[in-house]
Amino acid sequence: MVKKPNSNKARIKRHYRVRNKISGTAQRPRLNVFRSANHIYAQLIDDVAGATLASASSMDKNFEGGGGNKEAARKVGKLLAANAAAKGITEVVFDRGGYLYHGRVKELAEGAREGGLKF
Repeated sequence: MVKKPNSNKARIKRHYRVRNKISGTAQRPRLNVFRSANHIYAQLIDDVAGATLASASSMDKNFEGGGGNKEAARKVGKLLAANAAAKGITEVVFDRGGYLYHGRVKELAEGAREGGLKF
């Protein structure tokens, strides 16, 4: 019997390894990314206070279209940048959540940069 490795378990392991090195503050929160098969989510987290400062996802009420493609990921990035600008946040630390910086994760990051976030 061939055993298939659990890719989500490996991703979580990578995520914890990265989280040991980066942390978000109120001045420079952590931009966390989570992607599922059908949607993508992003939030700005202040790890010192343990609070979410801003968030955006492809499941928001004002979001148009599906969430499982690169165009939607870029829209979510721009939406998150707009939410962050409303709260006065311009600089963030990017946390890709253990995912490769490729595809939807990369598009979300580029959309957030287009919206005005610096990282």
